Amino acid sequence: MENREVAKILQETAQLLEIDGAIIGRYRSYEKVAELLYSIHERIDELAKDDAKLKELPGVGDGMAAHIREILETGDYSLRQKLLKKYPLTLLDLLHLQGMGPKKVAILFKKFKVATVEGVETLAREGKLRDMEGFGEKTEANILKATELAKRSSGRFKLDVADEETRKLVAYIGKVKEIVESVTPAGSLRRGKETIGDLDLLVTLRPGHDKQKHVDEVAAHILKYPGIDQTLAHGENKVSVLLGNGLQVDVRLLEKDSFGAALLYFTGSKEHNVVLRGRARDMGWTLNEYALTTLKGGRFVAGKTEEEIYKQLGLDYIEPELRENTGEIAAAENHTLPNLVKLADIRGDLQMHTTASDGRNSIEEMGEAAKKLGYEYIALTDHSKAVTVANGMDEKRTLEQIKKIRAAQGRVPGIRLLAGIEVDILKTGRLDLDDEVLAQLDVVVASVHSYMNQGRAEMTDRILAALENPYVQILAHPTGRLVLRRDPFDYDMERILDAAKAHGVVVECNAFPDRLDLKDVHLRMAKERGVKIVISTDSHSFAHFPLMKFGVITARRGWVEKKDVINTLPTEQFLDSLRAKPGAAKGKTAKRKSA
Repeated sequence: MENREVAKILQETAQLLEIDGAIIGRYRSYEKVAELLYSIHERIDELAKDDAKLKELPGVGDGMAAHIREILETGDYSLRQKLLKKYPLTLLDLLHLQGMGPKKVAILFKKFKVATVEGVETLAREGKLRDMEGFGEKTEANILKATELAKRSSGRFKLDVADEETRKLVAYIGKVKEIVESVTPAGSLRRGKETIGDLDLLVTLRPGHDKQKHVDEVAAHILKYPGIDQTLAHGENKVSVLLGNGLQVDVRLLEKDSFGAALLYFTGSKEHNVVLRGRARDMGWTLNEYALTTLKGGRFVAGKTEEEIYKQLGLDYIEPELRENTGEIAAAENHTLPNLVKLADIRGDLQMHTTASDGRNSIEEMGEAAKKLGYEYIALTDHSKAVTVANGMDEKRTLEQIKKIRAAQGRVPGIRLLAGIEVDILKTGRLDLDDEVLAQLDVVVASVHSYMNQGRAEMTDRILAALENPYVQILAHPTGRLVLRRDPFDYDMERILDAAKAHGVVVECNAFPDRLDLKDVHLRMAKERGVKIVISTDSHSFAHFPLMKFGVITARRGWVEKKDVINTLPTEQFLDSLRAKPGAAKGKTAKRKSA
């Protein structure tokens, strides 16, 4: 079993226990180990072969080790099964609704026997929740908003989930090396969309004497993939399956000469392709998934690569992330396409959490892991005191953390460790820590974690007030959205970006796949205003560092270039690019304290 599968069973057990009213220590033990398994690189099934190694994991004693082995051996856990006789599994879907915690879920199930999103929506629409203790009209309205989001999100998968499934499928199909030449993802995954409906994989085969035999062999191999729940179609050159998690995968077996045309067609978007086909027609050609050919006679013009098709159409090559028919074709014709930022351009990560708040690793461990990635600097930005659930730091602990980071610098040479904070923006727009403390930090990241349902005017004024604080340098995950789970804050984005530009505040593209915030549209708005951007992972473990690629993909969708992103700069230039603190020459305070 994969780590995430074991973690999911433990996590569901914890959620069911909490709904059942178990004491916090009991369900938190399952939660903590589940969170750990999501973050570690080692495979849990390998660790479980050695009792000593398994028990070295934080939170894993004799009892938890036995639970993990039971899951690995049976594919489930007896306590979870017992709880599921009492509560339907669909009850856990309600926990994804904003504002619906385990206590409220338990109340609704006990009183109404409601265990589905649709059932809760019906109760809210009928006004049956507003007079209940702990609910009220506002909660009822928020539930309706959350259920609407849940319906919109149905059948969609986060970018990292689709990416991981694709990685495994590509590796599996590629095992038939003597037949398979390449396996290439297409569709919305290749364009880097934040959510994916289904996967498209294009397979080209090596030249052989019996083409159909090779096609049949590869198709038979694909249908033996262990993650398949259902075979949807098995045609001459296509296999469609449904995976156990509900994700549909369409695999197409192609002629090598038509690979470029097929890749262009199946990457999309539909709107982009429609314009390309119209352009081809105007030039006397026809474009489809097989080739670019002449209208008369069907003579082959291009099709082996995407590049040659774009060239024949009089266009510069358009990167997949831009193919949304939002101006990229005109830019390609006029040679004004952006030179998009690349993962290799990133020199540092500017939001992460350590054991000082809700992170899994120490300062030194985060520093060493970042150094292995080739980073020149990182900012350690634990939470401030308002985020009590994350063990946020007050002024005293923040000052102690600064000292710890300075001391750790000597033990982690070769990378700059910057003392930072993710300071909360309170309801009024005031910051959660005193200015005197913020003045001593190298990097001040500000964000909202509470009162997320404020009205548009209130939330706009709140963020504007925070941006006016002269110590705020970066606005983190600015809209507060959670992909497929929570809508963004309601505020005036144009006013916020204009204020960020006026005050020299950088806006974050949060790379964590649950956030991807700012999203592509807002990043493009920021770029057009000259607002600088930082791409950060929001890591809570060094295992999260590789998530940076999803932030880069999102930034590319927003037409963001290397010059727009401050953490593509060398250390000293990066420090100089930050908003200068009152009374300090730009960058000098941070340089002196970090040296």
